[in-house]
Amino acid sequence: MKLVGVSGSLIGSKTPKAVYEVLMAAKSADPTIEIELVDLKEYEVEFVNGTPLSYYNDDTIKVVNTIQNADFLIFGTPIYQASITGALKNLFDHLPIDAFKSKVTGMITTGGTDKHFLVTEYHLKPILSYLKGVVPVGNVFVQNDDFNEENEIKNAEVIGRINKLAEEMILLQKALNGK
Repeated sequence: MKLVGVSGSLIGSKTPKAVYEVLMAAKSADPTIEIELVDLKEYEVEFVNGTPLSYYNDDTIKVVNTIQNADFLIFGTPIYQASITGALKNLFDHLPIDAFKSKVTGMITTGGTDKHFLVTEYHLKPILSYLKGVVPVGNVFVQNDDFNEENEIKNAEVIGRINKLAEEMILLQKALNGK
């Protein structure tokens, strides 16, 4: 199985670090899982303009195909203005309506204040569900204070939630695959 993590931030390092931690927790729980991190700041994903995917640049095609070819996914985004990033929303707009059918789609978000933790449930989760993703019960919100100066997650409770999310995602995806 291949787990792809998508960091929906175009700046900073906290969100890709959080997504990476979920990927590593999944790899630790099941070493046979192949993992890949797609950090949107490393790609020039074009704005959706209604044309077929083949009309877009190579980066856009690569990112969309990587996501569609994944067995399951973890999406990470910082919360800006009580919402996911525009870059991540734009990426979702490139995908067909059933892009995540029979795929587990986990969520991890980062934010400066705990006032943003419900964005995951009320903004990101409906998008993943609309695209037919199977959304785990657990999700993880990581506050800026949960990181140390080296951008490592220092909060043991958050690390525990990351491990539980990875385990739940693996369990659900194996069940969907009939394994």
